[in-house]
Parts: sequence; structure tokens; C-alpha cells
Amino acid sequence: MKLLILSLSHFLHLLATVVWIGGIFMVLLVILPGAKTSLESPPVTAKLMKEITRRLTPMVNVSILVLIITGPILGHYGKNMTNPLEFYNHWTPIMGVKHLLVVSMVVIHFYRGWFLTPKIGRLSVQAGETPSLSSRVARLQKLSLNLVKANFALGIMVLLVTAVLMSK
Repeated sequence: MKLLILSLSHFLHLLATVVWIGGIFMVLLVILPGAKTSLESPPVTAKLMKEITRRLTPMVNVSILVLIITGPILGHYGKNMTNPLEFYNHWTPIMGVKHLLVVSMVVIHFYRGWFLTPKIGRLSVQAGETPSLSSRVARLQKLSLNLVKANFALGIMVLLVTAVLMSK
């Protein structure tokens, strides 16, 4: 039974990671550049990206939940788990770094989704009335894209730290 729980947890943990970091990878390195190149106008590109975000965000939210559920299961059943307060082994501090990176990713993800994106939407509606708002919307959109890039970099670091953990 332990093997089944551990195997299923590993599978779900990896799948959630692929959805989240792979989704960021696809958006930043494939979809966005392709849309900018092939679509004729920035408003069409923005509409496409809004639709992709609308579809991807719930999958990422579920992935975060799956990671939160499967992580402790992997820690409990995994062979490397010791008391998280025992800093004399190599595993605990490295896992702490990994968790700090993941928490940073979660904060960025939900900040964008719950605060930044709605603010951009509200200001975009009003932007036609005031030219200064158009400039503010553009700055917020750039911030949002930079946060996605930051999450991608953090995600790559999480994968690197995981590789180090798996190698020990």
C-alpha cells in the first residue's frame, strides 16, 4: 500500500509541476512570441493571451493544490525525510530553499491573478477616456509579464534544486 501511495503521489506531484512550469514555458517561449509574430495587431494578441490565461490559470491553481497535498505525503513516505528541524543533514536546508522558491512562485501567481490582472482589466476599460491611463495600463501589463518571467526563473531554480535533492 505504501508503494502505491508513494507512486501515485510522485506521479501527481510531477504532473502538477509539469502543468505549472510547463505552462509558463509554453506561454513565454512558444505562444507569446508566435502570437506577436503572426497576429496582425497587439489587441488581437492581447485577446489571445487573455483567453490562454483564462484556461491555464485554473489548471495552475489545481496544480498548486495538488503540490500542497502530495508534498507532505512524499515527505512522510519518502526515504530522505527526517525531522524538518534537523539541520545537520544535507537534505533539510536544500528542501527549505526549494520550499522558499515555491512559496515565492505561489505568491507571485496569486498576486497576478487576484490583484494585478483585475486592476489591469478595470483600468483598460477606463483607458479610452484618459490617455494617462493607457500608459499606466501598459506599465502594469509589463509588470505582469515580468512577474511571469520571474516565476519561470523561480520554476527553473525549483527544478534545479529538485535535481540536486534527487542526486543525493
